[in-house]
Amino acid sequence: MVHFKTIAELDKADGFPPPEHPLISLNMLDGPTALKKPVELTADFYIICFKKVKSGELWYGKTKYDHNTGHMFFMRPRQVLVVRDLQYAEKGFVVHLHEDFLMGHPLFSEIKKFNFFDYEIHEALHLSPREKEIMWSLYHKMETEYHNNPDEFSKPIILSHLDSMLKYAQRFYKRQFIDRKPLSGVTLTKFNECLSAYVEKRETEEKGLPTVNYMASQLHLSPKYLSDLLKQETGKTALELIHLYIISEAKNMLVVGDRSVSEIAYQLGFENPPYFSRLFKKEVGMSPREYKNQLLS
Repeated sequence: MVHFKTIAELDKADGFPPPEHPLISLNMLDGPTALKKPVELTADFYIICFKKVKSGELWYGKTKYDHNTGHMFFMRPRQVLVVRDLQYAEKGFVVHLHEDFLMGHPLFSEIKKFNFFDYEIHEALHLSPREKEIMWSLYHKMETEYHNNPDEFSKPIILSHLDSMLKYAQRFYKRQFIDRKPLSGVTLTKFNECLSAYVEKRETEEKGLPTVNYMASQLHLSPKYLSDLLKQETGKTALELIHLYIISEAKNMLVVGDRSVSEIAYQLGFENPPYFSRLFKKEVGMSPREYKNQLLS
C-alpha cells in the first residue's frame, strides 16, 4: 500500500503540477491518470472528487465503483482507495485538502459532521444537470481564488466556497434518498428481515446485540449511509430501529413465559441487565418489571 503524507506527493503521482499551496490543491480531470498499475493508496488529507469514469478501475475497500453511477465521492484522511488506469468520460475536478488548512476556521470541526465522508464508493452522489452546474460554479470560484496572489482573504474565501459545496452535497444526498424511496423501502424491509433472522436464530445469546456495523455489512452498505437512508425513510437511525425491534421482542417475552428480567436481557444480547432496563424504560416509559406487572394486573 502506498501512503501519501503530502498533497504534493499524490499530485505528482497523478501527473498534476505541484500545488500552489502545500495544504490544498485543485486540479481538473480531463484525461487518463498517471497511475497505470493498480495502486492501493491512503493519504493524510481529504479528497473530494467530481468525475464520470469512462474506463479503468476504482475500488474503495472491497467495493468496485460503478462507472455508470455517481459523480462525486468524498474521502476522509487514511481511507483506502485502489485505482488503475482511469479515464474520464467528461471533465471533472479533484480537491485535496489537508486538515491543517482548516485550522482556525469553523470547518475544522464541522467537516467531521458530514456523514458522506464515510460513505462507500458505490454510494457516491448522483447529480442532476442543475446540481452539476452548482458544483462546477463553486469549484471555479475556489479555483479563481486559488490561483490569485494570496493575501489575508484568500483562505477564508476558498473555505467559504468549500463549505457551500459540502452543504450542497448534503442537500443533494437528501434529495437522492427521496428520489430512491422505492430502494430505501426495500432496504428497510431487508433491514427488518435481517434483524428478525438474527433474533430468531438466537445469535444474540452468542454474539450480543446486533450492531449497526453488522447490519450494514449484511446489506452491503456503509454504516453511515445505512443510518442516513433509514433516517430519511423512517425518521429513525439504524441504531434506534435496532433498539425498537429488541424492545418489541422484550415486551413479548415479558408477557410469555416466566423468565426473569435478567434472563430476558441476557437472551436478547445485553451483557448488563441494568442497561437493558434503562433502555426499556427510555423506550416504553416504565421498567420491564412495571410493564409486566401492569399487564398481569
